Amino acid sequence: MKMLIGDRWVDKDDKIEVRNPYDDSLVDTVPSGAVEDVEAALRAAEEGFRTNRALPVHKRIEVLYRAAQIVRGGQEEFARTISTEGSKTIREARKEASRCVDTLTISAEEARRIAGETIPFDSRPGSENRLGYYYRFPIGIIAAITPFNDPLNLVAHKVGPAIAGGNAVVLKPATVTPLSALRLAEALIEAGLPWNILNVVTGHASRIADALVTDPRVRMISFTGGTQAGLEIVKKAGLKKIGLELGSNSPVIVMDDCDLESAIENTVSGAFWAVGQNCIGVQRIYVHEKVYAEFEKRFVSRTRKMKTGRQLDETTDMGPMITEGEARRVEEWVKEAVGLGARLLTGGTRKGTLFEPTVFAGMPEAARLDREEVFGPVVNLYKVGSLDEAIRLANGVRYGLHGAIFTRSLDNAFRAIRELEVGGVMVNDSTDYRIDMMPFGGVKWSGLGREGIKFALLEMTEPKVVCFNL
Repeated sequence: MKMLIGDRWVDKDDKIEVRNPYDDSLVDTVPSGAVEDVEAALRAAEEGFRTNRALPVHKRIEVLYRAAQIVRGGQEEFARTISTEGSKTIREARKEASRCVDTLTISAEEARRIAGETIPFDSRPGSENRLGYYYRFPIGIIAAITPFNDPLNLVAHKVGPAIAGGNAVVLKPATVTPLSALRLAEALIEAGLPWNILNVVTGHASRIADALVTDPRVRMISFTGGTQAGLEIVKKAGLKKIGLELGSNSPVIVMDDCDLESAIENTVSGAFWAVGQNCIGVQRIYVHEKVYAEFEKRFVSRTRKMKTGRQLDETTDMGPMITEGEARRVEEWVKEAVGLGARLLTGGTRKGTLFEPTVFAGMPEAARLDREEVFGPVVNLYKVGSLDEAIRLANGVRYGLHGAIFTRSLDNAFRAIRELEVGGVMVNDSTDYRIDMMPFGGVKWSGLGREGIKFALLEMTEPKVVCFNL
């Protein structure tokens, strides 16, 4: 596939091979972008911003609705692209493609709700003859940098509201999964999006990211990825808006009064969805001592039933990790935990990029699996004696994206809601529950700002005050 710069699809002799992580087979190639391609994309985006800013809102709505319909019509093809270039099983990929339709549709709907309000200037003595209002205007060029784990919908989460708000975009998709982003760009152009508004530069971050994030023409950086990369962006960006959705180590609390079967089903799914390569995936489960033994037994039994294998096999529950290097990293962390005394309940072995779903108990605080984001198919069980203890331990890491509690008690639920240091609390659901219209983001080292279409639009627009002295 070719990258999109300005009003043309651009190819280069220097290529990046996109390979299936299951068997390393070649899926396609994309151009390996360079600094000059970023410069060309930014020049095009300057023109694209002038174009989109002048478009009436109903035209932006029309383009986004059409794009949603195109994705819906080609949903199976989009799903197969997601599953072939990435880690998701075909069943997981179909859900992502469906969510992309929702994201584009909500972006269209929110475009008509970018509203201001009147300001009562005469509330201050001496301003009796003044009246006015504020409205929101687009900020300009947005640099969007997206990860591999949701290669379609997370692109839509940045591009959709950016277009709805009247901005232009330079998108840098993940190096290993660029095809879904390019297919979405094709859908938007087919839907009638004017050239130059969206630019997609494929390439290695080491070659092109600095040129993108440091350029003063970029007025906002919207980044989803690792915490260390996010910290580097903050250091280099200069004076511009920054939205960061970073790492996590999501905790779940299981109280003794909960529906245990529901808790087990939801947390197994939450731990191993997308091979655990999920920023809101379940990593730590704090189980009340009264039900711990039963929970552990049934959780491990349910985990052992999961089938790992080829993503496009309809019966596969968990596909490969994105690269063998990532699988080796998880393997190293698992060995470290065992060496420190953690009790391995199931899994823990690797074959190439396939890593067995892995469950630990008795994880020591010194282990990286306890305190850092594993971003792999590993979950830790902990026995706790009270809700106080569970909340204290849940808050004991530097991340705070999502948390969850399973309980029938409203008192327990609202205590967790108040006291968990996270951006979202799921009650009787996994931490990985999300719909695309809700505000999404974290606290502490899990990021800055919020995504979710309405909330991203607030970041991607600014209020302008108008005052008449009559």
